[in-house]
Amino acid sequence: MMALVSIEHLHKSFGTLTVLADLNLEVVEGELLTIFGPNGAGKTTLLKILSTLVSSTSGRVVVDGFDVRRNPVEVRSRIGVISHDTYLYRDLTAVENLVFYARMYDVGDFEERVHEVIRQVGLKCRENDRVATFSRGMKQRLSIARAILHEPKILLLDEPYTGLDRHASNILDGIIQEFDSRHATRIMVSHDLERGLRFSNRVLIMKNGVFVHDVRRSEIGSVEEYQGIYEELVGGLS
Repeated sequence: MMALVSIEHLHKSFGTLTVLADLNLEVVEGELLTIFGPNGAGKTTLLKILSTLVSSTSGRVVVDGFDVRRNPVEVRSRIGVISHDTYLYRDLTAVENLVFYARMYDVGDFEERVHEVIRQVGLKCRENDRVATFSRGMKQRLSIARAILHEPKILLLDEPYTGLDRHASNILDGIIQEFDSRHATRIMVSHDLERGLRFSNRVLIMKNGVFVHDVRRSEIGSVEEYQGIYEELVGGLS
């Protein structure tokens, strides 16, 4: 099966600090991948490169046939991103934010789609309020709506549950399950072993800018068993 995401000899440095070191990875269509690792392992930097927000120092990244450096617009149209940064405009309402992104992504019949995803994340009653008035959790919910608005082929999630209350976490669980059910591709970075294992069919462990463990979910027993492997390779959870 052809790789939907292909990473070849990826290297990223910030000055004298090497964050990613000759990283190689292939993710096939429909794969549900979670990347675990300690703080500073390079996980967030990798997702930022995949989402065209950061440029690599060297190496090549191809998403659905498009090079992220040469064809960033095509790549962005194929991915949805949920991260610590919501990428929302504070002075616009929830609807106005999503309309802006819908036009940028060239979403057909975007008005109907905007209201559909707003209902999906439970913000119907606040859709005409400015984002500046939203709580952190509400902003995260709207950023989830933004990420799935154009029905991307690939969903990138960087610690997506950070800042979410239980209700919002349940909403995100449902969206991830719905996204997975249509055989789309997902790459998630997480510290939550239980949730990461539950939502994946492949898991990686990253340390010091390289992958040190790569296994199919079906080959892992309990969460406790995998935690033992994790702690042996990188130490305690952080």
